[in-house]
Amino acid sequence: MRKDPHSEGWRWLEQAQVDLHWARHLNDQGAYYLVCFLAQQAAEKALKAFLYARGEELVLGHSVRQLCQRAAEYDARFQPSLDDWGVLDTYYIPTRYPNGLPDDIPARVYNRQAAEGALALAQAVAAEVESWFAERLDD
Repeated sequence: MRKDPHSEGWRWLEQAQVDLHWARHLNDQGAYYLVCFLAQQAAEKALKAFLYARGEELVLGHSVRQLCQRAAEYDARFQPSLDDWGVLDTYYIPTRYPNGLPDDIPARVYNRQAAEGALALAQAVAAEVESWFAERLDD
């Protein structure tokens, strides 16, 4: 049995925060392709956290851009970031599979610049959702 919407959302946000922790660690170790993928995953989970907290029963899909659009239907604060955060969608498949890139592998293609950009975007997503949760504590 699922907990109340706020608790379910918080559970998803907590996992997003843990994913970001490990993404930062992997960035320090030079595993840039994994950082890009984990950044996408963290952003996805943070947005799902918001949607679950808003009472959605089943949040399907992996597109950060689409999840952000759904979140914006509840709270306009998400709309301005839609295109920026949507860049994370480009890290969902090609960071994991050699056939997602022409004649190369993710471990060689993704670099520190890509990883740090992806991390910054994912951290912005998580911070916005964390801010929303913090505002609910005052209610």
